[in-house]
Amino acid sequence: MKIEICGPGCARCRATLENVRKVVKELGLEDAVEVTEVSDIVAITTKGVLLTPAVIIDGVKVSEGRIPKGEEIKGWIKDRK
Repeated sequence: MKIEICGPGCARCRATLENVRKVVKELGLEDAVEVTEVSDIVAITTKGVLLTPAVIIDGVKVSEGRIPKGEEIKGWIKDRK
């Protein structure tokens, strides 16, 4: 599974990245899930993101323009396993 955090590196983007990494660790999926940051604005807009931070899981945008909570992130991961 690949989770991409899209954003320019602002505080909200870093908080989203931290939340995603925390959930991946809590679920024990560090070896199964690749978490990456996408900060290039062209790459971000190519993915259809208009507001940051955005979370994309395996090419599907699941969140945009807000910091998702841990339980929500867990649900997204479990839905795609």
